Amino acid sequence: MDVSPVELEVPVTAPYDAPGIFRFLAARAVTGVEAADLTRPEELRYARTLALPSGPAAVLVLATRNRHGSWTLRARLHLTAAADQGAALTALRALVDADADPTAADGMLATDPALAPLVRATPGIRIPGTVDPHELVVRALVGQQISVAAARTHLGRLAGALGTPYSPPGLSPGPPQGRPPRDRPEEGPLWGSLHRLFPTADQIASGVPEPVSGERPDPERPLRLPGHAVRAVVWTCRALADGGLTVHADAEPEILRRELLARTRIGPWTAAYVAMRVLRDPDAWLDGDVALVAGARAAGLLDQDLTGAAAHRSLAVRATDWSPFRSSAALHLWQLASRRATMGRDG
Repeated sequence: MDVSPVELEVPVTAPYDAPGIFRFLAARAVTGVEAADLTRPEELRYARTLALPSGPAAVLVLATRNRHGSWTLRARLHLTAAADQGAALTALRALVDADADPTAADGMLATDPALAPLVRATPGIRIPGTVDPHELVVRALVGQQISVAAARTHLGRLAGALGTPYSPPGLSPGPPQGRPPRDRPEEGPLWGSLHRLFPTADQIASGVPEPVSGERPDPERPLRLPGHAVRAVVWTCRALADGGLTVHADAEPEILRRELLARTRIGPWTAAYVAMRVLRDPDAWLDGDVALVAGARAAGLLDQDLTGAAAHRSLAVRATDWSPFRSSAALHLWQLASRRATMGRDG
């Protein structure tokens, strides 16, 4: 039986780049599993479903900018059992990178003349985590070599076909202790759009048919990627489900990378992305990432004549100067690339 929703503060270490985290999550939000509202620059909202020990849950996190420019986060939890509150908060804090201290990374990256303006503009940049390591592996596999928008479409179809249905919570909880009541009609659409849990590794392994060579694929199949990509997802999920592959936040980074790279169609980019978001690796570098090259060009880090593999090699060499904070550097370059792309679309 559901318990009454709980609202509480989510302390973060300042400075905290709330817009960066929320934009990152919103761009990758899987329909039915996640929802975001970034229409109010001073109040950012993100919600998603969770699979917790006692049953399904939903969480909405609200970031509010105060008059001094800093951000306050609070969460509303709708749980199956009160005992899951700790697990929900742990997952949420990992997702929004609430516990990191950005001081060392900001200080070190600001010594690079090309990155210094980015650090000044966005102090306290954070590395988005995950609420479920297995989910993140699936997201990384599906997202290989396709756009963020395309990956979101594939993942939404997968969740809609195989994810466990979820009933959204009610909208009439009492105010938290020590906080005056406030109306929350704007939260209704976010809660109401959550109707699926992200499918488990076992659900994907058993629910996604492996392609058969020479046979025309079913147009209604839950994962409409090329055959080799579908096999990689299915085989990896099978290994996650039966324990042949273990991915968790406390894994040894080098061991996890080695185990991932040993698997079919998992390359350095995917292994680094998993390490960045699951292990909170501050020094992951996603070699071959086209958005990093785009951001590096915009920052003046690359000769404009360099293209293709040569550009990636040159950037990887330059990135060694940013160790042990290459993950934060990557987030700065991704954000710059995204801003430039948005400016281009807006004319």
